[in-house]
Amino acid sequence: MGSLLQVTDVSKHFGGFTALAGVSLDIAQGERFGLIGPNGSGKTTLINCISGALRNDAGRIVFQGKEISRLPAYRRTRLGIARSFQIPRPFHSMSVLENLLVPLQYVAHGKEDEVFAILKKIGLADKAQALSSQLSQVELRKLELARAMAARPRLLISDEAMAGLSGAEVDEVLKILFDLNAEGITIIMIEHIMHAVMRFSQRVVCLDAGKIICEGTPASIVQNADVQRAYLGA
Repeated sequence: MGSLLQVTDVSKHFGGFTALAGVSLDIAQGERFGLIGPNGSGKTTLINCISGALRNDAGRIVFQGKEISRLPAYRRTRLGIARSFQIPRPFHSMSVLENLLVPLQYVAHGKEDEVFAILKKIGLADKAQALSSQLSQVELRKLELARAMAARPRLLISDEAMAGLSGAEVDEVLKILFDLNAEGITIIMIEHIMHAVMRFSQRVVCLDAGKIICEGTPASIVQNADVQRAYLGA
């Protein structure tokens, strides 16, 4: 597998606070990549820099061989980077179908029939005409993923897609992510539900205080003493 995303010595500061301190990652095409760390470790700042919500102060971000560090978020989306948000942000006055038409038409320039294919894939086909305000918590999480999929991503950043869900609902979302990855979509999973990250990821990185403290397979990560101290509180 070739490299899809390269993050090299990326730093980000907020006043005198260092949120990221020289973080480097290399994510392969088609990889299932887990990003973990305690609150305040820099996970959200890192994915905001990758997606374009924030601009890194130093370092380089390269996607499909193209330097994107100074590109606005909408141009990164059009290149193939999409994300779901920890707190779902649908247009509550719109139907599920209409929520998907916005990114599909304005980012991917797609057609309405693509919406139904995405909804079927995500498991919301029977909710196409429902208002997003009428959806359950797990349905809202699925809608977030569907909205990201409407942008036809090559890289999907799943930000806490399973937060607050039951065990069975976590399994539903995991199945969707596995299916999307099987179609060739590279996925970065940011998640506090450790068993979900470990089931899904081929490789995991743990951040703490803006630095990578460990990188490896799920089996090696859970045995790492630094990870246990920083993330598990051991």
